Parts: sequence; C-alpha cells; structure tokens
Amino acid sequence: MMSPPPTPTSQPPTSSPMNPPSTPIPQPPSSPPTISSSTPTPQSPSSLPTIPPPMPNPQPPTSSPTSTPPMATPQPPTSPPTSTPPIATPQPPASPPNIPQPPASPPMSPPPQGAGQLIVGYYKDKCGSYMDVEAIVMKHVSQADSGIKAGLIRLFFHDCFVRGCDGSVLLDPTSDNPQPEKLGIPNFPSLRGFEVIDAAKAELEAACPATVSCADIVAFAARDASVFLSNGLITFAMPAGRYDGNVSLASETLPNLPAPFAGAAQLMQNFASKGLDVADMVTLSGAHSIGRSHCSSFSDRPSDMDPTLAANLTAHCASANGGDGTVAQDYETPDELDNQYYRNVLDHTVLFVSDAALNATDTIGLVRSYADTPSMWQVRFGEAMVKMGSVEVKTADNGEIRTTCRFVNTRAS
Repeated sequence: MMSPPPTPTSQPPTSSPMNPPSTPIPQPPSSPPTISSSTPTPQSPSSLPTIPPPMPNPQPPTSSPTSTPPMATPQPPTSPPTSTPPIATPQPPASPPNIPQPPASPPMSPPPQGAGQLIVGYYKDKCGSYMDVEAIVMKHVSQADSGIKAGLIRLFFHDCFVRGCDGSVLLDPTSDNPQPEKLGIPNFPSLRGFEVIDAAKAELEAACPATVSCADIVAFAARDASVFLSNGLITFAMPAGRYDGNVSLASETLPNLPAPFAGAAQLMQNFASKGLDVADMVTLSGAHSIGRSHCSSFSDRPSDMDPTLAANLTAHCASANGGDGTVAQDYETPDELDNQYYRNVLDHTVLFVSDAALNATDTIGLVRSYADTPSMWQVRFGEAMVKMGSVEVKTADNGEIRTTCRFVNTRAS
C-alpha cells in the first residue's frame, strides 16, 4: 500500500522512459526510498524490452452480468428398442457449472478507463528525430541516488491515486491554492524526487517547448527507477500521452491513498476504486522492498510481528531522542527492488499493518507464488505499473501541457 512518508536517505533523481512508437498496449499505481549501494548502468531506452502482457484469464463482467446459460433440456426418448435395454444417458445438471478453473494466482483485471489513449513511443519524432525524450528523463534518473530513485516510484503511486496520473502531486502552493496535494499528510514532508522531475522538464522544455507533460515525466521516471533499483531485472515499456491536471488538493490525499494501518478489505476497496484488482494490489505492494519508514507508521502493529524484529525496532525507535526515527522497510535486501518483500510477509517481518494484511486468505496464494518465483513478480510488477499509469488520465479536453511542473500555465505565464 502506499506506505507512510518515507524519510529521505540519500540525494536526488527521478524518472525513466521507454521508447519507439509501437502499438497501444493493453494496460495491465507506493513506497518509500532506500539507499542503493551501486547504481545499475542504465540501458538505452531503445534497448529496454517490452514485456508482452500475459493472456488474460477469464474475467467476470464488470458492468452488467451476462445472462445465466440456459439449462439443457433433456430430449424425449425415441421409441424404446425391443431387443436390448436402453443405456441410461446422464442428464445435464440443474445448473450447468460452466465455471472456469481458478488460476494459480489472481488474474489481472482489465486496464482502467483512459488507457486507450496512451501509446508506447508516444514522443517519437514529436521533438524531431534527433531527440529522444525518454532517454533524457532516464539520464536524470540515473544521476539520482537510490533513496531518490525509490522516492520516484512512490511519487508515481501518490500521483496516480489522487485524481489520476496527471502530475497534480507536483503543484506548489499558491495564494489561490495554499494546500495542494504535496502538502497532504501522506505526502509531506516524505515525498521525494521533485528535483529530478524539474531537471528533466527544464531540459525538455528548452529543446521542445509545450510538448512533454509533467505527468508523463513522472511515469517515465518511476519506470526508470524500477529498472535501476532491480539491477535491470524489471524492464517494461511505459505508454505515454497523458496531459497535466490543474487541480491539486491536500484534502484529497487521505481519502484516496492506501493507509499503512489498513486491513485487507479496506485495501482491496481502495485499489478497486482506482480500477485495480487484488492481484494489482499484491503486486504493487512489492515496492515496499525498498525505502525507509518512520517509526510512527508502524507503532500500532499487532503482536504477530516477529519478536526479534519487534525488539530491534523498539530499541531503534526509542533511541530517536523523542523524534520520529526511520528504519529500512526490508532488512534483508534494503537496496534492491526484489521479491524479498513477499518472503518477509510470510515470515512476519514486515513493518506495516497493510503489509501483514497480505497474509489474508484472498492474497496469501499470490504472496507465496511471488516469494517462490521472482521472475513472475518482476514481469507482473511492470504490468501493474503500466496499468496503474492509466488511472484517470487527462486529455486535451480537461488537461494541459505545463511549461513548468510546479505551477499551472495561467500562473506560470
């Protein structure tokens, strides 16, 4: 879930891209930062492979349910044979069980509304064939430390969960709007990576004005941060074509962002409200394998936490001299975006109530699958990031391309 404000660990960067225009891809949404001991060598945007979406599992209709299949009507027997007794024909069941076998793990739900306008390679040739928009974003992300990279992934989550992926989380306070999203309780002062977005936007705006949206820069940056923090094991193409929103309210953050103390039912409801299903929720929670958390975020954890970890956390947090200390979210591999998080869930060595909630009946099966099969989670994580990136995207009708990411155009001009 979108964990509570992480405490900065290192210093900045933020974004990442993918490129060549291809075909619109079906779209399959937070977490704190960490310090990476080494920065993976960025792959050139053109070489990052696009992971094809898996074949969809059968899904129940989301709008109007399909009609119940008609019951087979037994045929009247023909005139009975005279020589041998007829062989009894089994009659169809009262309600034909035309139910597909449950998949090994929960299926991904369809892409959220708005996904259709997003295209992989959207910016190809929009700024001239000589300019690779996604490569410029990746360059700025690559220069950031691991703490900022983790912050960029969380920034994307928090942007998409409030008014959709529209860059509204980037807007600064003004006299007209003194309380934008970035000042909301879940965001301030823990959100990081703004400077990476600003640097990428400034370079892009100078070379290709009024073309690249801040919302797309945030999405590219989160994708690139995922690539770097996973040492290249997570790679995916990020579709683009989002417009920037012009409304940003701190009051909308708490009702929309998943809380660290939320239980399984509340989390599922929260994700469902964004067009994301249980599988998406479990998959995106894996981002809690990186970053740091404030002690206040897990002070209400139930007693099912591993006793050794609980004792260590109590001692560490008590030594903060009355302040709100921070700890790594994953003690095993704190600097890597990997599937260790799912092993921690099973071992009761996670920090948040929302993390421990994944031991629920509806989610434990997928948690075990991800704990056992890292490659499955790596692919699914990329798909879930793309799907979350399609939540409530803005268009030219209700958005704009900002000239600076911190202010809407009327104020920036």
